[in-house]
Amino acid sequence: MNPLVAPSVLASDFANLQREIEMLNASEADWIHVDVMDGRFVPNISFGMPVVKAIKKHARKPLDVHLMIVEPDRYLQDFKEAGADSLTVHWEACPHLHRTVQTIHELGCRAGVALNPHTPVDGLEWILPDLDLVLVMSVNPGFGGQAFIDASYRKIARLRELIQRVGSRAVIEVDGGVSPDNASRLVEVGVDVLVAGSVVFKAHDPQATIATLKQAGRKAHTKQV
Repeated sequence: MNPLVAPSVLASDFANLQREIEMLNASEADWIHVDVMDGRFVPNISFGMPVVKAIKKHARKPLDVHLMIVEPDRYLQDFKEAGADSLTVHWEACPHLHRTVQTIHELGCRAGVALNPHTPVDGLEWILPDLDLVLVMSVNPGFGGQAFIDASYRKIARLRELIQRVGSRAVIEVDGGVSPDNASRLVEVGVDVLVAGSVVFKAHDPQATIATLKQAGRKAHTKQV
């Protein structure tokens, strides 16, 4: 598949959220990434179901909802009803991960699992066949605008090998410090979905930045093929 771009609205102008979503609708973005933070799993609070519902009202692209929260099982149905098309939970927050993934699928959403920078990928081996996506955090979650952690390249490459070995259909998503400067290399090591926040919404021309990310991803993918 050609790499997808999923701008993260965490970096958007919340005072003009409808305008920001309409800009994404008109761009080459594929998904809209929505970071939900509870101030407990990560040291920051973002927004919850009402804001996701407001985004869904205007979005014409799938909502890729990333739950950086403790006890995500309590809220899966609420976020589905608010408009989530995919729900990603953190491995570190789910003691009964298989049951959580089953519930997400029963709700009709794509099921994803996210890994913090320090979490190895090997622990996912037995659940990979049940996943639609794996989100590799390439910064410590909680705040936008952080620098990319270089060790993430090796981690992504290892995850790609594991996915191929077990025959999983899961795509690899990366979030944190993604930019036009590293997009090609990320796709080369195995990334399918590029999440980009500050680099898009702080740009002079966000749509052009999204197009640049898409182009970099396509070139890297073409080289592989």
